[in-house]
Amino acid sequence: MNTLSRRGFLAMSGGLLTAQSQTKPHVLMICVDDLNDWIGCLGGNPDSVTPNFDRLAKQSVLFTNAHCAAPLCNPSRAALMTGIHPATSGIYQNSQPWRKSPALANARTLPQHFSDNGYKSIGGGKTYHDAFPDPDSWHEYFPSKTKQKPVDPVPAKQPANGIAGTANFDWGPLDNTAESNMGDHKVVDWAIGEMNKNHGKPLFIAVGLYKPHLPWHVPQKYFDMYPLSKITLPKINGDDLDDVPPIGVKFAKPKGDHKSVTDHGQWKQAVQAYLAAIRYCDTELGRLLDAFEKSPLAKNTIVCLWSDHGWHLGEKLHWRKFSLWEEATHNVLMMRAPGLTQPGGRCDRTVGLIDVYPTLADLAGLPAKREWEGKSLKPLLANPKAKWDHATVCTYGKDNHGVRTEDWRYIRYSDGTEELYDRRKDPLEWKNLAKDPQYGKTKTELARWLPKVNAVESVVQRGAAEN
Repeated sequence: MNTLSRRGFLAMSGGLLTAQSQTKPHVLMICVDDLNDWIGCLGGNPDSVTPNFDRLAKQSVLFTNAHCAAPLCNPSRAALMTGIHPATSGIYQNSQPWRKSPALANARTLPQHFSDNGYKSIGGGKTYHDAFPDPDSWHEYFPSKTKQKPVDPVPAKQPANGIAGTANFDWGPLDNTAESNMGDHKVVDWAIGEMNKNHGKPLFIAVGLYKPHLPWHVPQKYFDMYPLSKITLPKINGDDLDDVPPIGVKFAKPKGDHKSVTDHGQWKQAVQAYLAAIRYCDTELGRLLDAFEKSPLAKNTIVCLWSDHGWHLGEKLHWRKFSLWEEATHNVLMMRAPGLTQPGGRCDRTVGLIDVYPTLADLAGLPAKREWEGKSLKPLLANPKAKWDHATVCTYGKDNHGVRTEDWRYIRYSDGTEELYDRRKDPLEWKNLAKDPQYGKTKTELARWLPKVNAVESVVQRGAAEN
C-alpha cells in the first residue's frame, strides 16, 4: 500500500487503528435466529415490514437464494462456524455437542481463525446453539463465554396461546415490558459499547439476535402493528403430502403442530406473533446499524448478516424448521465489503451458509484452510451475475439430503426415496416429479452433488434442547 493510500485508510478509520491493523478490515457479523425469508427485500410475506433489514440489503449484496447446511440451529451454526458440513462431522441434531465430533474437536472456528491472524474476536448473544457455546472461540463474550444470551421476560400466564404441552411453542404479547429488558436489546447495547472502543487490533465482532426464535413474546406494540384482520396466511395445499415419501411426512408431523394450531384457531395469531417478533428484531438491528454508522468502524468494516435457517408456518402442513423443503432451508444472507461490493446488489445464484467462513477469510486476506467445504463468494460480491456452477446441500439427519440449484430442489432420503421440484414452475413445491421417468437425467445430474461421506452420528447429550 502506498503512502497516500495508507493515510486514507487511517483517516477513514477515525484515527483509532494501530499500525498492525492499518491494512486489515474489521468484521461485523450479525447472526439472526430462526428468521426465514419474511423480510421486505426478500418478499416472503406481504405483511412483513422490515426497514432495517432492507436498509442493510441496499448497502450490500443480498443473496436471494441462500440456504443452510442443516435446517436446525446446532448443526447449521456448527457448519457455518467451522466450514465443515454435517455429513462430514456427524453433527445432525441440536442434542449433539459439536466439539465431541472427531472432525470438529480441533477445528479452528471462524473467530479463532481471525484471532490466529491478528484480530481480536469478541461476541455477544447467540452465535452457537444455546447448549453448546465455545468459550475458546472468543477473547471476550457477553453475557459470558458460557452463557450466550440474557434472559428474556415472559408473560405472567403461560402458555399465552392456550396450546398446552408444547413447551416454548408459544406466542403472545408482553404487557408493560420495557424494551430495555429484552435480551436482544442488552446484546445490542453491549455491541454499541464495543464498537466505540479502541481495541488496539482489527476487530472481529459477532452480534447474535435471538428473536424471532420461539417463544414469540415481544412488547405489545409490535403485535399492534399487525392487526389480525389484515394477516395474510401462507398458501397451502391440503393434499400437499400425498406425493411425499413416508420419511418426509414423518418430518412434517402434520398431526402435530399444524393440527394443534388449527384446532385451537391460532393460525393467524401465530403468523401475527412471528411478524411481531421479526419487527422487534428489525428494530434492534436498526439500533445496531445506527450506532455502527457513527462508530470508528464505519468505513473499514466487512459486514455480514445471516440467519441460521428458515421456518415453516403451515406450509406443507408443517411448523418450525426440521425439513428439507424451501421454507426450512432458505435463509437470509447479505454482505458488504469496502472497495468491492456495490450498494443494492442482488445475487440469485445458489449459495450456502457453508460459504460464509471462506468468504469472510478471503475478504480479509486470511489464508484458506484445506478442510473447508464451502466456496468463497468473493466473485459474486464483485459481480452478482458472475457464472456460478455450484449447488448447495442441506442435510437433516444422517443420509437425508436436499440439493438446491437455481432451478431445482432434489431430496433423497436415507431409504432411497426421493422428491424433485421444478422451482421455475412450482415455487411452492407442491408437485413431486421424482417418479416421472422424463426427469431421470435431471435427478442423476443433481445427485452428483450429494455428499460422498455420511459420517456416523456423533455423541448425543441427553436433555439438550431440540427446539
